[in-house]
Amino acid sequence: MMADGVNLTINGLESLLGKLDSISDDMRRKGGRAALRRAANVVAEKAKANARRIDDPGTGRSIADNIAIRWNGRLFKRTGDLGFRIGVLHGAVLKKHPDLNKNAPTPHWRLIEFGTENIRAQPIVRPAIDSSVGQVINTFVTEYEAGIDRAIRRASKRQGGNS
Repeated sequence: MMADGVNLTINGLESLLGKLDSISDDMRRKGGRAALRRAANVVAEKAKANARRIDDPGTGRSIADNIAIRWNGRLFKRTGDLGFRIGVLHGAVLKKHPDLNKNAPTPHWRLIEFGTENIRAQPIVRPAIDSSVGQVINTFVTEYEAGIDRAIRRASKRQGGNS
């Protein structure tokens, strides 16, 4: 089964795009990666809140503690696009695991997220994404523009010091 991807296109960012022209590709990527991580944190926090409603404290395992953000290096190497993956650690593990600590594998998360023929789905991640698109875009734009402003200030200080 393939996972759904969520791609966003942001229009109307003339001031941000103008500033991007004045900094190097390296600084553009670094600032973009930091801003994208902060935007991904918005979704991850909402997913954790959704998971806490479903987690059974009697089991000792916590889906919320296993929700993580990971840099998507494969996407970056293949296309040059920045990306993060938000998911549940040990997501593909289906065998029984003896560890019952809070961050032990939670293979049952998929059964809860997608449901089965006997259990209705109680999505955790998809509603977190759907309910936070606007907040994610605003966070990304705000953080990225602030990062670019910092990079421009640093670059102008370096140029001013060398003259």
